[in-house]
Amino acid sequence: MKITRVTVYQADLPLAHPYWLSGGRLKFEILDATLVRIDTDEGLVGWGEGTPWGHTYVPAHGPGIRAGIETMAPFLIGLDPRRLLDVERAMDLALPGHLYAKAPIDMSCWDIAGQAAGVPIADLMGGGSRTPRPIAASVGAKTIEETREVMDRYRARGYVAHSVKIGGDVDRDIARIRDVEAHRAENEIILYDVNRAWSRAQALQVMCATEALNVTFEQPCESLDDIAAIAPKHAAPVSVDESLVTLQDAARIARDGLAEVFGIKLNRVGGLTKAARMRDIALAHGIDIFVMATGGSVLADTEALHLAATVSDHACRAVWACQDMIAVDIAGGRGPRNRNGHLHLPEAPGLGVHPDEDALGAPVAVYS
Repeated sequence: MKITRVTVYQADLPLAHPYWLSGGRLKFEILDATLVRIDTDEGLVGWGEGTPWGHTYVPAHGPGIRAGIETMAPFLIGLDPRRLLDVERAMDLALPGHLYAKAPIDMSCWDIAGQAAGVPIADLMGGGSRTPRPIAASVGAKTIEETREVMDRYRARGYVAHSVKIGGDVDRDIARIRDVEAHRAENEIILYDVNRAWSRAQALQVMCATEALNVTFEQPCESLDDIAAIAPKHAAPVSVDESLVTLQDAARIARDGLAEVFGIKLNRVGGLTKAARMRDIALAHGIDIFVMATGGSVLADTEALHLAATVSDHACRAVWACQDMIAVDIAGGRGPRNRNGHLHLPEAPGLGVHPDEDALGAPVAVYS
């Protein structure tokens, strides 16, 4: 089997509600999605998606994905998409770095490999737990009142996991955390995501002030060096996601005990092939895992679900999915959808969901 064509589409995905990160430091209203279709000489077609969370969140943006694919595409034509490591090496040689541009290609090839084997991607990866995974709501609010409103909206949809965005003002952050914990429902999973907004001193102020609540903070500071520097001075569990980009990052976090949770964002780390290695490091060191798409449609959510299904049930906290935040649906209701706050692994071979090409419009590039 050989890759014969790589087709690239661009789609704007408007958010149903304006969304803030870092206590209002960053605002987002629309996402720039890149959809990739890979055709083969045996008729199998695979789909992938890369949707960064805007242009200002981390070093990744929609136009960069499409430029990266233009650079890599000539090196992909003629490869067997089922040989994932060959595809990975070809992309890494053609374009060092730029992991976010490689993720949709990797996803498309896993889709084809699963179809060729007749099994879902998760089964092909050696996992495939059918335990439904909780969906983590993303609570991008700024005030106590707004936070309650957004969390109640998700609870009404059955959500039991929440990523509450904080950062920007220490006193306000402490007040919001205390209020959320006072209203936490039984067995809810709550992560307080700072998105790198705190200085070391600010992080210690909030983490020590809320120590008795035993809450988990995600990415409290800018870098792994910052997180390492404050680690001996607080007792709060930490999750790392924005500083978890490469396998070397994962190895350092595990070796130095910098986090109790990995937040693996598939688009950021380069796709399933690279993410699986991070998963193994986490599991080998007793580190729990959140699996996340950086953003995007049900395709990106489904990819995250497949990886989550390869994580042992006791270690997989939740899957962050974006589809309930998006005001359009490019897959016509197909694919894993929210069922009482959980996603269920599809039984179809490969990814298990493809977009409606008519909804995507004309491609922006075709390489063959």
